[in-house]
Amino acid sequence: MRCFSSVAAAFLRLCAVVGPVLLGVLTLLYTGRPAISFLAAGAALAIAILACDAWLIARRDWLTGGVALTTQIGFLFSVGGYAAAPFPAVCPLPKASPPAGMAIYVLPTGVNHRTAAFAYRGGSPWEKWDSVSNAVLVRHPQGDVLIDTGFGRTIRSQLEAMPLLFRLATDLEQSRPAADRLDAAGYDSKHLRFILLTHAHWDHVSGVPDFPGVPVLVTAAEHRFIYDGGFPNAPARNIDPRRFQDYGFDGAPYLGFDQSRDLYGDGSIVIVPAPGHTPGSVVVFVTLPGGSRYAFVGDLVWQLEGLARREERPWLEARVLGEDPTSVQQSMRRLSAIAMRYPQINIVAAHDPRGYVGIPELSRSAVH
Repeated sequence: MRCFSSVAAAFLRLCAVVGPVLLGVLTLLYTGRPAISFLAAGAALAIAILACDAWLIARRDWLTGGVALTTQIGFLFSVGGYAAAPFPAVCPLPKASPPAGMAIYVLPTGVNHRTAAFAYRGGSPWEKWDSVSNAVLVRHPQGDVLIDTGFGRTIRSQLEAMPLLFRLATDLEQSRPAADRLDAAGYDSKHLRFILLTHAHWDHVSGVPDFPGVPVLVTAAEHRFIYDGGFPNAPARNIDPRRFQDYGFDGAPYLGFDQSRDLYGDGSIVIVPAPGHTPGSVVVFVTLPGGSRYAFVGDLVWQLEGLARREERPWLEARVLGEDPTSVQQSMRRLSAIAMRYPQINIVAAHDPRGYVGIPELSRSAVH
């Protein structure tokens, strides 16, 4: 009996010390994938931790209690990373001469079922959010451009190579890959001149292998990051390195950004550096012949509320992704200022479905 009592006491101490760490993991899993099993397990574990704390206090086990308090403070700190914490907020529209016949189309490739708490600080953990993954086809007389690729034909095998915790927190629902959508519309792939990445994370490059031989445009900083980064870049590391074409920014300042790259020299597709989420992240501005303007901001924010409220990603997600918070804030300030001053520019956050409202899907009638 005394041996059993010693084992039970050791278990209670372990629960008080390690329990908050497990609770932090369950919090991350639930915000990334709002499953009732994660919520129930977290609630049960929280009750168990409180019971263990009461037992330690009753026994006056201050040494174990101090260690437990440290881990619980760490848990509260990580949860605090989900609380609202907006950072402070900080010219005419550039001329453009988009050619006749230029157009854009969205190619939906799937969704991840997440929560708003996962997307930005202050987001509700009870608000479910479909994080879309799309490719955008920009048709241009000098050559069509695909902005990102979304989920490709081999997304399932790519996902299987990811860490277990990431897979547990990912509830992916795939639709039709971008390459298949183009084929179904009767699109002639010889018109596709470039794949232009906003950044090189898995859900933006997954479909690159489905377009063999098409050059992939990346900044030099992002090209280096592909081989220096962690698991989110794994699919990019499997792309034939000869396909990557580095580009620089040799153009004038653009809408508050210090440098720019006018892809075709007519102001219709202008790229600006927006580092932070990754070292070589970019924003792609597209202007159409009718005057419609778009800013494809990649993953600078995951939901538009992040930009409107100047709220970064939760601390834990940002750390896992290796973000540079100073650069993220600087890039977000610039985009926030643009959004406030030029409401006619449609801000398209890569994973927020609201940004794609009004952009048609590609059809056979559009191709022929």
